[in-house]
Amino acid sequence: MGNDLTGKKALVTGASRGIGRAVALKLASLGAAVAVNYLNAEEQAQAVVNEIISNGGRAITIQADMSRTGAVEQMFQTVLAEYGKLDILVNNAGMAIFGPLEEISEADFDRLMALNVKGVFFACQQAAKHLADGGADHQYFDGRDQDDVAELLIIRGEQGCG
Repeated sequence: MGNDLTGKKALVTGASRGIGRAVALKLASLGAAVAVNYLNAEEQAQAVVNEIISNGGRAITIQADMSRTGAVEQMFQTVLAEYGKLDILVNNAGMAIFGPLEEISEADFDRLMALNVKGVFFACQQAAKHLADGGADHQYFDGRDQDDVAELLIIRGEQGCG
């Protein structure tokens, strides 16, 4: 990628495994301090943090249920208390429901929407309040490097939102 993120502070939601883990590790390898958000997988999240730290980076874990607005607000307060600012938000936490459409309950649908829509919206809202320069710059990993994730949107606070 060639981007130097030294001094930048990042929050990656759903970062205990999969794409979130890969993104957290990549951001750290580029110099960013990373807040690793998780819901239930504390050991996996701590393993991501340990890997970042063992490679010379800075990272913390933050447990938060992204479907709960109060938890999202508290997560941002924790990041700000630890790092003093936020430059990058990666909204990765999400879920899918597998199975026949006619068997998906209203409760399952509500859970999906709370995490995949409401959680993303309120994380972006908090980021808009707290990004270091109050705005957004959209940057994409292009997938050319095996550590990159194709077309993953990262919001960085360098320009006005628009």
